Amino acid sequence: MAPVQLTTCFNTLLTDTVNLSRFKLDMLDNRVDSVYRALKADEEIGHLVLDKIPQGSRAQRTIINPVGDKEFDADFLLLMEENPDWHGSPKTYIDKVYAALDRHSLYREMPHSRKCRCVRLEYKNLMHVDIVPYVQLSDGREVIVNRDDNCWEATDPEGFTAWMRNQDDITGGNLRRVIRLLKYLRDHKNSFTGTRSIILTTLLGNQVSDTKTLIDPGNYANVPTTLLHLVQDLNTYLQVNPNKPSIADPSGSGVTFDHRWTQDTYAYFRERIRVHTEEIEAAYHHADKETSIELWQGLFGTGFKEPDAQQSSAKFPAAAASVAAVTTTGRSGRAG
Repeated sequence: MAPVQLTTCFNTLLTDTVNLSRFKLDMLDNRVDSVYRALKADEEIGHLVLDKIPQGSRAQRTIINPVGDKEFDADFLLLMEENPDWHGSPKTYIDKVYAALDRHSLYREMPHSRKCRCVRLEYKNLMHVDIVPYVQLSDGREVIVNRDDNCWEATDPEGFTAWMRNQDDITGGNLRRVIRLLKYLRDHKNSFTGTRSIILTTLLGNQVSDTKTLIDPGNYANVPTTLLHLVQDLNTYLQVNPNKPSIADPSGSGVTFDHRWTQDTYAYFRERIRVHTEEIEAAYHHADKETSIELWQGLFGTGFKEPDAQQSSAKFPAAAASVAAVTTTGRSGRAG
């Protein structure tokens, strides 16, 4: 007996529970715009500020509605002109952005702090904006700052976006939806905590293969089928790697994301994905609709259900096309 696909239940889960609302997306965009204008107008560094470029889950359309008291956020690259006077101390870029917020009449009153690669500005309603100084050096390198080590880190935001778009296109747009579902599963179940979104995004994207669509055109036919196959493939990869593998930036920047987790974090993630793979297989392959729904609810909660007659559609899918409007030149950034 064929499995019940329950695609409408997945659509309801994504639309009503997982995806960030249009209101919150607009709030993020407006606040990023305001911060950018403030930095652009700053008397000391404004002349060095060239552009803003979305990055992270907002740019990659993998952002999710926060679970419980978790924050939602927007990251953006602040493209700055290279300043020769700061060449020997890259962390100066972060320090100067922080100081500019200190000078601003509004932002000086808001909590803001210097992180390893960004300046974080915190708002009252469980959200923050991470401002990541980004410089295109005279020798051609594209870099962000590692403040802890006071050094440059290579990056290729356009390369990551191109890779992500290609992998998502192979799956008919289902890769991004699956990434959101796995991020929600992580937060909703407190499962594989400590695994950063950039790691999860890259690992899932690496499982996508156009060869598999040649062998089986239905391999990524819909959300539940794509979820099943990507998690199965990810589990296969993880189980043959008991030790933490090196995760390269797929943009080809030459850097890795290995510093984003430890062997202990990896081992926990590896075991949780093994368990979740079995749970997903059981839910997907069960022929009884009601039992299948119950099994899926064991993973994703009661938001996994049949759609209501008046189901709202004002969530992320309608907003996805507007992501590019966040930047002033149409660039896009790396997931984070």
